[in-house]
Amino acid sequence: MYWSKTFIPTMKETPEGAEIPSHILMLRAGLITQIMAGAYAYLPFGLRSLHKATQIVREEMNKTGAVELLMTALCPASLYEQTGRIDVFGNVLIKSDLHRGGKKIPVVFCPTHEEEVTEIVARFVASYRQLPITLYQIQTKFRNEERPRFGVLRTSEFIMKDAYSFHPTLESLNETYKAMYAAYSKIFSRCGLPYLAVEAESGPIGGDASHEFMIPSAHGEDKVVHCDDCVYAANTEKAEIGGGDKPRDSSVNLKDIAELNTPGAHTVEQVCKFLKIKPTKLIKTLIYRADDKPIAVLIRGDHDANENKIKRNLNFSKLELADAATIERVTGAPVGFAGPVGLKEPIPIYADYSVMEAVNAVTGANKNEKHLVNVNPYRDFKPTALGDLRDAVAGDSCPRCSGKLSIQSAIEVGHVFKLGTKYSDALNAKFLDDDETQKTIIMGCYGIGINRIVAGLIETSHDEAGIIFPVNLAPYEVVICPMKITDEKTMELAKALHDGLEERGIDCIVDDRDQRPGVKFKDADLVGFPLRIVIGEKGLAEGNLEIKWRWESGSTMLSVSEAVSAIAAMLDEERKTSKRFQASR
Repeated sequence: MYWSKTFIPTMKETPEGAEIPSHILMLRAGLITQIMAGAYAYLPFGLRSLHKATQIVREEMNKTGAVELLMTALCPASLYEQTGRIDVFGNVLIKSDLHRGGKKIPVVFCPTHEEEVTEIVARFVASYRQLPITLYQIQTKFRNEERPRFGVLRTSEFIMKDAYSFHPTLESLNETYKAMYAAYSKIFSRCGLPYLAVEAESGPIGGDASHEFMIPSAHGEDKVVHCDDCVYAANTEKAEIGGGDKPRDSSVNLKDIAELNTPGAHTVEQVCKFLKIKPTKLIKTLIYRADDKPIAVLIRGDHDANENKIKRNLNFSKLELADAATIERVTGAPVGFAGPVGLKEPIPIYADYSVMEAVNAVTGANKNEKHLVNVNPYRDFKPTALGDLRDAVAGDSCPRCSGKLSIQSAIEVGHVFKLGTKYSDALNAKFLDDDETQKTIIMGCYGIGINRIVAGLIETSHDEAGIIFPVNLAPYEVVICPMKITDEKTMELAKALHDGLEERGIDCIVDDRDQRPGVKFKDADLVGFPLRIVIGEKGLAEGNLEIKWRWESGSTMLSVSEAVSAIAAMLDEERKTSKRFQASR
């Protein structure tokens, strides 16, 4: 390929509205262009990089024995109604109506394809002899992102590899889950991503076990909790906290409980400021409706309740904060003054472990603009049950060892789930077992955001000059920069190098623009080509070329006569090992 023959709209300045490195650099390097909020077109260089990521994913999926198919982007809304996800997704699900023959046909633009693939399998799989099987696709998905941002990391239209496995037994599912986990590790390693596999919640997908593959990044929208001493890692929705129920310090003097007026103070910040205390001295009382019945959840003032943990650890299927009327009925006070002592209704009280360590704490008094001081667990109230009900924070104890937990931002790039029978039950996907009994198919689900592979790589691999692509994801592996395009010998050599490398399966582009060396070098660094070959007059007169890896500060000279074979050998090794790229990091 020649620069003058393709379409590369690079930009010198930071585009308006671009906030993070990957967004800025993908726009400046001419990989993408925005069409509307949450929707981007991939320009030639961006598409080449996207295709390379796709090919790596496809190769590793095929190695597991997964079979590729292509499903529809439109799906009957009735399938989502059968599984209940039309309500679970809510406004995120893009819906429409098709008008045909005077009839209105409700459809959805698929955000994932559990419903459709389960319907297909239910239609054609009838016997245990046809199981297990894993089907996958690489397809465009749609979600109504109310706040699209960060370029292609958070969009309404995106490309995803989604795979679905179907099994006769749980043991069979576990085998495929392990194989997919291993395949994901290979995929992200081949793509040059510094990933971290973490325990995760299943969210609207459903299921009973899952892991997310995260890219640590300062600009990630997710938070990852990990132990400094062992391999434990989880997202904040799932992260457990070690330590459990610790005994209260028995040597501390328990003061008499007292009621104080706290006018205008109903938030944690306001109460702490009014009473001149730290949030650690406050016990928040949150009133929820759990399976349509009111409950109280106690959390320390400096912590946040984790609703996923509350549901999971206390075995609730539905949980939502109570409305103002329910709170006033249960507590006898408006929102902001609830406490575990003197509730008007005898509702269950569930406390986080950290609450029970409190000494002479502050709580709401269940009276308007009043709080209680010197409240002590066990003496003044006894919870119905204790549990790990809050978000982990840095410094918490690891649940697997004696280490401490750290928290960092990250970008989710992949997710694997053990779905169980959630979708096969809803869509009647059954099979006849070898004992002639009909059973429900057990499922797994495995997704990768293809766009996020490219953006995540750029987010973690760039410098002030531009993108730093590894060989495996670069739009072109080599850029050839002839310094004097009006010189016949220079251009003959550029063509010979280009053709020789292309014959050996190496993607290369010749920068044949009549531009100053500085312009060519800046664009080469901006786009992030792994290897730059410079054909200069002096070097050419001596029979040499200058080569430079994007991530190295220095360059080396190479004989013209051995250039093609030597460069091909270096790139072949780098494709397989990424040693040079990884060493630079």
